[in-house]
Amino acid sequence: MWPLVTVYLHNYLHKSLTLAGMVLLAMSCCMMLGNYLGGYLFDRWSPYKATIIGSLISTTAIFTLVFFHGWPMFGIMLLFVGFGDGACLTLLNSYAASIKTRSTRDIFNILYIGQNVGIVIGTLMVGFLLKHGVTLVFTVTSAFYAALVLITIFEFNVHVDRRAPGKPVKPGAPVETKVGGMILAICGVVLSVYLAYALWESVLPVHMTSLHIPFENYSLLWTLNGLMIVIGQPFVNRIGTHFKLSTQTYVGVAIFAASFIWLIFARDYTAFVLVMIVTTIGEMIGFPGIPAWIDSLSTPQQRGKFQGLYNLFMSCGRAVGPLIGGIVLDFASYKELFLLAAGLIIVFVVILWAMNRRQSQRKPV
Repeated sequence: MWPLVTVYLHNYLHKSLTLAGMVLLAMSCCMMLGNYLGGYLFDRWSPYKATIIGSLISTTAIFTLVFFHGWPMFGIMLLFVGFGDGACLTLLNSYAASIKTRSTRDIFNILYIGQNVGIVIGTLMVGFLLKHGVTLVFTVTSAFYAALVLITIFEFNVHVDRRAPGKPVKPGAPVETKVGGMILAICGVVLSVYLAYALWESVLPVHMTSLHIPFENYSLLWTLNGLMIVIGQPFVNRIGTHFKLSTQTYVGVAIFAASFIWLIFARDYTAFVLVMIVTTIGEMIGFPGIPAWIDSLSTPQQRGKFQGLYNLFMSCGRAVGPLIGGIVLDFASYKELFLLAAGLIIVFVVILWAMNRRQSQRKPV
């Protein structure tokens, strides 16, 4: 859906990149609201009922787009998709963190692989389905969302233990005070990397098509990304167990940031393929451990809250990324945009590294 939004608005509905960025901003704001409510409902209500409601909201909105996908209905329905998806993402992460039979690190790595199987299937399909009309794209998307609803109904009605004892902390301050600063620093990195990631999903398809690279080729880059993760992530996971979650995050995010500097010089499809390979390597190393790191700092009673915070900052990055991309490109070039993205990531990583060192009296992860 994300790459499709910008291309459809700009190339089919003939709207500006700035407007496309504003639509994605509004969609992501609704997703942020869903992230927060999903975490709140997981901690204080029924995770099962909340997940069903969230998936039904998204499914209904996508099904509506099968029949009404002009402007402004397209933008309005995306708001409901964003809200429902945001709630489901937080609830899914919170469910995953509640599993006791395997380590949290392993669970989030498996979840990450599963998400990228979806990327392989989805981006491969949208690149070829769009040629046959957007109605077909939304019809197929509706079928996948309907599958989500069925999986939720039949598989997610499980007991979630939220009374497990919390992790020990030193007396003298509430849990939020002790972990809040570190979690916010981690979320700052999440904000920056997903802001940059949103450029791949929004302005990059327009940039590549302007270089006379077909949209189908752009969609194949995401298929490459997903296949690399599905095949390579198990090996990365085995290597990652020998390192701290913090070290894994620093290295992966640094590689991810470097790929945006290389992106400045990409002018043909081969160069974009190579950049995507580097981007994916950084993503495989750095991204899966972040929610596990956050969970290691939280208690079971706060699991939904802090996973919601993680997803909220992720959605915020995806919200402001397309808008910033559109604004920067109105006044500057792709070079300045990619430098800005790399610079922001590096700044937030340095802040996180400094905070983690300053808290050395407590064992860092």
